Amino acid sequence: MKHRKLGTLDVSALGLGCMGMSHAYGPADDETAAIKTLHRAVDLGVTLFDTAEVYGPYKNEVLVGKALKPVRDKVVIATKFGFSFDLSKPAAQMMTGTDSRPENVKAVAEASLKRLGIEVIDLFYQHRVDPAVPIEETVGAMAELVREGKVKALGLSEAGAETIRRAHAVHPIAALQSEYSLWTRDVEENGVLQTCRDLGIGFVPFSPLGRGVLTGALKKLDGLSADDFRRSLPRFEAENFDANLALVAALEAMATEKGVAPAQLALAWVLAQGDFIVPIPGASKVPHLEQNVAAADVVLTADEAARLGDMLSPAKVSGGRYSQRMASMANR
Repeated sequence: MKHRKLGTLDVSALGLGCMGMSHAYGPADDETAAIKTLHRAVDLGVTLFDTAEVYGPYKNEVLVGKALKPVRDKVVIATKFGFSFDLSKPAAQMMTGTDSRPENVKAVAEASLKRLGIEVIDLFYQHRVDPAVPIEETVGAMAELVREGKVKALGLSEAGAETIRRAHAVHPIAALQSEYSLWTRDVEENGVLQTCRDLGIGFVPFSPLGRGVLTGALKKLDGLSADDFRRSLPRFEAENFDANLALVAALEAMATEKGVAPAQLALAWVLAQGDFIVPIPGASKVPHLEQNVAAADVVLTADEAARLGDMLSPAKVSGGRYSQRMASMANR
């Protein structure tokens, strides 16, 4: 596995997003199968593993920490804070807002360290910018954790370009995590990707496979469970979903032409956008993981990358990536 840099952190060119093992995409996976996948990822050379307080909530950090304990010295563990939630509410209503007050930053870090069973968090992200707390105060509290030896590097998620610059002025930001894929390119248009290039900040795309759509395996919505998070997203409304499948068909045709899987072609395109980019596709089953990891060796010509980019240009995609409420939390 090739490696790339997120600030001072040396990581595999592809990481593993662990959210889906415990959160958002229907019933949680069998723990034994999830741990098997995490162990196989290490065997394949994956070193970056991404989790968060809110995944579960809490359950995913416990799972990741347990699985990676035997190989702690070989991996980089990233986790995130910043959402407020009410465990007494149904899953769809559990998230109540954001909380990046300095006291909460420190409390979550301590709790995450215990759940993960580690002495230091390698990469600590603010999950969403809190409009009620100046970013300077939040990053100041995060920086104190670095000085205390509880955190190695800092990150932001779905932050706007100006916020990134303000945060980076307080303490170096190692990584910016946002959604980015062939069919989601907001960060190209709003200046976030260029800001990361300018400041030497690593960029970590989540959902680089379009929440499963760009794998070509998801053809019908009735395969999603009633509590699957994707049912709340505009792109997964029936009319939009059917229209977007036509774009995926073109991706599948090009993948066949190149002799790779659609998922591998989609990941290769993301990797080709810059050597500071480290995608974290999710995978809860070993075959999917192995397919994704192999994408790191797929080479695209400039013409192929351009052709792909045009084929799934955002202007051709039907539906927004988030509901209005979730969209309001991004690019702050």
